[in-house]
Amino acid sequence: RSSFFFFWNAGLLELSLGKFRNVLLNQTNPVEAVIRNIASNVTVVIFQVHAQQNSVVISFDKNPSANSSGTGVDKGLISILRPQQSVCTWYLRSLDANQVLSTAISIPYMEKDPIPGGCNLEFDLEVDPNIYLDYTLVDIHIKFAPANLGYARGANPPACDSGTGQNSRWRLRYDVYQYFLPENNLSEMVLMSHIRKMSEVQSIKANGVKMLTLTTDDKTNVYFSSLPGQGVIYNVIVWDPLWNTSAAYIPVHTYACSFVDLVDNCSSLSKLSTKIFFTVLAVLGLFTCFFGHRFWKTDLFFMGFIITGFFSFVFITRVTGLGYDVRLILTAVAGIIGGLLLVASWWRFGSVLLCMLLIGLVLGFLFSSVVFFTPLGDYRVFRDDVVFWVTFSSIALMIPVLFVGCPRILNLLACGIIGSYSVVLAIACYIYTSLAYITLDLLRRILNDYFSRAYTNVPFQTNDFIILAVWIMLALSGVTVQLRRERSEVSFPPHPYLIWKREKERRSTNILDPSHHIRPLRERIHSKLLQIKEVFQKEQPAGERTPLLL
Repeated sequence: RSSFFFFWNAGLLELSLGKFRNVLLNQTNPVEAVIRNIASNVTVVIFQVHAQQNSVVISFDKNPSANSSGTGVDKGLISILRPQQSVCTWYLRSLDANQVLSTAISIPYMEKDPIPGGCNLEFDLEVDPNIYLDYTLVDIHIKFAPANLGYARGANPPACDSGTGQNSRWRLRYDVYQYFLPENNLSEMVLMSHIRKMSEVQSIKANGVKMLTLTTDDKTNVYFSSLPGQGVIYNVIVWDPLWNTSAAYIPVHTYACSFVDLVDNCSSLSKLSTKIFFTVLAVLGLFTCFFGHRFWKTDLFFMGFIITGFFSFVFITRVTGLGYDVRLILTAVAGIIGGLLLVASWWRFGSVLLCMLLIGLVLGFLFSSVVFFTPLGDYRVFRDDVVFWVTFSSIALMIPVLFVGCPRILNLLACGIIGSYSVVLAIACYIYTSLAYITLDLLRRILNDYFSRAYTNVPFQTNDFIILAVWIMLALSGVTVQLRRERSEVSFPPHPYLIWKREKERRSTNILDPSHHIRPLRERIHSKLLQIKEVFQKEQPAGERTPLLL
């Protein structure tokens, strides 16, 4: 443990194969990294250096060139050893004027081990073991150069295009691994300690999660869903099935956000408008969770708000180029109008079946999203949009169909589950939780045509277990409380429009009813206005005001 916190900042860095060293780099004084006494059975050495956010330069020469150096936060070079060579040298420096904390390691491989990036045709280095990463708010894209077969010192490398048989590089397989850093932790030291677990073949297999396997026929690029603020490390192991040997590329990490932006940086991802929107929604959802069935109109307004707001946001985003805050405001307005319209339609038509169909679809939508939030959602068959949406819709429709005979139970479940999930979404605005991606990944798939190619695996750590327990507790409590309170009541309130119409007819025909003698609303308003006017009139003086009659 003590060796991990030792920082080397001298001009010469002595390394041992397979051992990590932390080093402080600066812009003006390059660090010379040297490995001595390399064994004769080692044919390749991969040297790599990692920093959290500031790019570093690694090169074979003091004066780096494009085809002999690499620049980035996760970069490395591969040295093909000559016969009798026992010493390797590299040079390190940072691009930032301040000192940059980095960690470096050199990993040896033998002649039968495949060579990562040995058949590079795309990038600057002749042999490039690096993984190149780009990210947006929606997805992360990694790509790498194909590997080549291993060979002995002094021998010519196998031709990359000699054929596609079992004696060529086409027999190689690529396993792509993913590793999540601890949630809500942006520490440099945490990154340095965890990136060690994704640098060597055995530790990658022990700690990482294998997401997929590529053959040489596949393109060497993969997409993942973006998780802004959540640290994640990717690496690739190339495997030679003939010799049963493996080698690892250079791991790459990202937080899918910027550390230097003043607004929306890694420390403050949620906008103020998002926090206000989902906090208000959570208050309404919490009320619906425990009192929604009794306050039926509030329940209808909440569900109508969700339905209209969701589709309005999709439509506005797809059709217009408005900013996020404006889109969210318009979504809130549309949601309020949609909620009021659903309440008005209930008041006028009183169709319990129609209202419960909409509420059941909302619950089915959430249930289907949970199903695809599991590893089932990453199955290759669901990359096809037709298969995905047919399956998703079938699962969503299953909920209202199953509960068509017991609408009250359906409404109680919807109030408890959906109302409590709105609390989870509000929590996600302040603390990272993967549970928010239950619905967010679905929204991304609707809004982005190419999101179907992304793997949507997310971390599930301590925070997520706690928030999941809160969600389950709120849902069970809400359903139980409402079920006990409403068990002796009627399932749903009677049709309000018919009640109003019946009361109106009764008052107009039954003269014995005191309400029959109540004046019309217009006359009552006029009378009130006259009373108010009299308050402000000037008081008449007492006494005789006319002349006496003679």
